[in-house]
Amino acid sequence: MKYWFGYLTAAILGLITWALVKLAEKYTTLVDLVYPYVTRTVQGFLSAWTGGADHLVWQVAVVLLVVAVLATLVLVIVLRKSVIGWFGWVLTGAALLLFLHTGIYGLNYHAGPLADDMRLPVTEYTMEELEEATVWYRDLANELAPQMSRDAQGNVLFGSFAELSEQAGEGFKVLTYEKSISVFAGDTTSVKELGWADMYTSMGIMGITMPLTGEVAVNPQIPAIALPYTMCHELAHRMCIAKEQDANFSAFLACQMNSSKEFRYSAYFSAYRYCYDVLASMDQPEAAVAAARIAAGVGPELRQDLLNYEAFFSDRMDDGMARFATKANDFYLKVSGDEHGVDSYGSVVDLLVAWHIQEVVLPAQKEEAEILFDPYDEEQVDLSGIVGAMGD
Repeated sequence: MKYWFGYLTAAILGLITWALVKLAEKYTTLVDLVYPYVTRTVQGFLSAWTGGADHLVWQVAVVLLVVAVLATLVLVIVLRKSVIGWFGWVLTGAALLLFLHTGIYGLNYHAGPLADDMRLPVTEYTMEELEEATVWYRDLANELAPQMSRDAQGNVLFGSFAELSEQAGEGFKVLTYEKSISVFAGDTTSVKELGWADMYTSMGIMGITMPLTGEVAVNPQIPAIALPYTMCHELAHRMCIAKEQDANFSAFLACQMNSSKEFRYSAYFSAYRYCYDVLASMDQPEAAVAAARIAAGVGPELRQDLLNYEAFFSDRMDDGMARFATKANDFYLKVSGDEHGVDSYGSVVDLLVAWHIQEVVLPAQKEEAEILFDPYDEEQVDLSGIVGAMGD
């Protein structure tokens, strides 16, 4: 029986974790009202604890855990103990980590969508609405692209990683204290460089947030234009905005609200890419024509930045490693409660189009409707057909 005690402990922890998830699925409203605020406080505490270290605490812990597992396995073999019993305790350790992750953070996947917190109505959009939004994001990116500092080859030059990290939280503070959106009232300190960057670049991984240590990490090798957006995306995760489409939309809002033009350019660059990719992938002749027309309107600086972005990942990613990372991430997201898996990254377009309608289209329509009719204004009155009315 002693050989199976580890398996029993692991099973109990697994059962408790499963029960927590089922309760969260059933009582979503309760999760929305309480859980994010509690876990956001925990994340802030953990971030303050680990923020003093230049390195990532969780990466050191991973190395120590791997060494500990291998060392204990060697001891078990040398001392001729039960490997079966040893593996049971390894499972217990894994079950404990899963339990802690779920309790500290994982139930956020069962909270309501960010759009509800923002009172943003999200409905199925038309191709015309997507086209209008794509043009709007493109035009703003076109406007900012020539304002960016560039090297002799035309590559954008933003500030250092540390400078961008320091600036990243500004947009979230604007959203919280000026726009009164409380969901963004989380910790925005200490964005760290992701260690083992070469490995993560080969997988196409741009950033990681580790809830067990409260650490936000971004791959320092990714194109500069993606750094501000990725930093804000990972900070949104630490604010317990778990779902990927919500974190992507949060990153757009935070970058767009930032006083730094580099952050704003990163916002519109990313929004345009997401919207254009969805429009271009539509299986409709009209969508293909619209996509071609929009692409033709891309300015030279923005076009170069788009090409450089795509070239970076095509040159640096390993297909096998990238597929493995994508499948692993897809599995994690689906198990955590995000039924769309990695497809949820692109679902940010639903939010981007809805936001464009609410913040740009509807106010413009309201402004037009508020123009009062003036019967003496020749621009408002049709005088054609009236003899002498046109001064003839």
